[in-house]
Amino acid sequence: MATPLTIAVVLASTTPDGAGVRIARWFEDRAGMLPDVKLDPIRIDADPALFARVIAGADAVVIITPEYNHSFPGPLKTAIDQLREEWFATPIGFITYGGISGGLRAAEALRVVFGELHTVTIRETISFADARAAFDTDGAPIDRAGTDAAAARFLEVLSWWARVLREATDATPYPA
Repeated sequence: MATPLTIAVVLASTTPDGAGVRIARWFEDRAGMLPDVKLDPIRIDADPALFARVIAGADAVVIITPEYNHSFPGPLKTAIDQLREEWFATPIGFITYGGISGGLRAAEALRVVFGELHTVTIRETISFADARAAFDTDGAPIDRAGTDAAAARFLEVLSWWARVLREATDATPYPA
């Protein structure tokens, strides 16, 4: 049996009980059902040394972020910029939320940042417009079938890239 993939799940909101927490729980439930995946959840306000270890040890990273002012939160930029080599040759996936745009502008702004850090950002993005209304009182998505299908495709692509890049960097160190 192959070594399980380690996926860091980064919650980019510092709001203790906001929509991001519900989204992270939902995603971790979906991803946690995969037998060959180990999740390593972390918040961006975690200890910087711990954050660095989690990112360095990840085969892939999922960023769960709100959209603020047509972009992503400042604390997320700080957390990203504190590291460099830890990001190299890592696939990154985005789960975004916000108003009518569902946070998609945050994902597009992050693609530029992560391109500079030698990562591979996957095309599939999960987004929640009006995120507060997208979940019921129990924290489950209102459109369970649609969100679960989106998560399955997202994880399929992210896992493919994680395996390919792990095999490649095991055979030959990344030359950045």
